[in-house]
Amino acid sequence: MKKLILKFGILTAIVSLFACSDEEMATHQESQNTKVSITDAPIDNAEVSAAFVTISDVKVNGTSIEGFTKTTVDLMQLQNGNKKLLGNIDLNATSVSNMSLVLDYDQDVNGNAPGCYIKTANGMKHELKSSLKEFKIKDKADIFLSDANELVIDFNLRKTIMENQQNPNDNYDFVSNTEMSAGLRFVNSLETGSISGTVQDQNNTSDKIIVYAYKKGTYNSNEAKEQGTSKIRFANAVTSSAVSSTGNYTVSFLKEGDYEFHFASYEENNLSGEMEFKGMLEVTSLSAIQTDFLQVSSNLNLSLNVIIKGRVNG
Repeated sequence: MKKLILKFGILTAIVSLFACSDEEMATHQESQNTKVSITDAPIDNAEVSAAFVTISDVKVNGTSIEGFTKTTVDLMQLQNGNKKLLGNIDLNATSVSNMSLVLDYDQDVNGNAPGCYIKTANGMKHELKSSLKEFKIKDKADIFLSDANELVIDFNLRKTIMENQQNPNDNYDFVSNTEMSAGLRFVNSLETGSISGTVQDQNNTSDKIIVYAYKKGTYNSNEAKEQGTSKIRFANAVTSSAVSSTGNYTVSFLKEGDYEFHFASYEENNLSGEMEFKGMLEVTSLSAIQTDFLQVSSNLNLSLNVIIKGRVNG
């Protein structure tokens, strides 16, 4: 009888163990309603006043998001942590590595042409086009057992728009298809932190200062040189931020990890209005946090305040 009770107890424990495993597995298979939003990193040109893109579809794992209708957004308004909600999608608690944007080059949301364009300070529209309409974003993000999941697409203007001096009526184009995909990334905001602060430029070294965030150990002096078909500087920066006229900046949606920050100097060309790269800036941190080693963790906002010591000419 005792043996029978013992065997029954072991069997019950085994059944309970498998029941728990099945319950846990079922929980992970439950759909998590996930927001999908879009943000931007700045373009290095004072002449550009707006950058409109018309998005006709957004896909996650090959499925179009819910609640989305064709929309035209000015990416210039979505900087320093600002973002626009595009829609929602139900996702299992797993990783997402397949995401894409579909653009409409012909018409904006109101039926006006073109669908994608740069608007310069003089009010002129410069049409943006590419041979591809759907751009796959090469990135990966985890989906958690939470109702706060939000996939944020970073449409990096600095990496995706290039100047075209050959046509005076159309000075801007999208970069090559390969460079275009490289200029887009996405993250789950639950996995990100931000770094903000001030830049003191007491000697007025620059008309504009851009802060570039790099994964620790990935920056070298060649980054400041024009690279690739579209001659992009700082091509491997994760993202960037323009320092405001009051000296403030915010680098948002940085995935957890170790980073280094680099500060670049630009001066405005009085004839073209273009911001021309003039060199890297030597800076000193005003806190214990150093520019060459910043540890970012989820939901953490670090403060990095620096003072400009001088400029190393490019």
